[in-house]
Amino acid sequence: MRVGRAVALVLLVAASAFGGAAGAWAEGDKELGEYLSSECVTCHQLSGKFDGIPVIVGLPEQTLVHALGEYRAKIRDNAVMRAIAVKFTDEEIAALAAYFNSITPETQ
Repeated sequence: MRVGRAVALVLLVAASAFGGAAGAWAEGDKELGEYLSSECVTCHQLSGKFDGIPVIVGLPEQTLVHALGEYRAKIRDNAVMRAIAVKFTDEEIAALAAYFNSITPETQ
């Protein structure tokens, strides 16, 4: 029975993380996202080129919001991204998603 409760708790935490951020994704402020993006672009290239770190430029907003929600909920396993994702509010995540979605990746 304890395992069932633990699983239920994990699902509840995940639902809360996704619920808030997922509901806000459509209203992201691109200017705020650009302002907040400096930490992101130290690893993720603005050119959209893949160098072993996932491309987030041009990514659909909901996809980035969902991914950051999974890092916040500790579903995705990357210590760096977890530490970064927990710093942002739902509004800030939506803003980042809007900003990165607005950038057109370079063609190769």
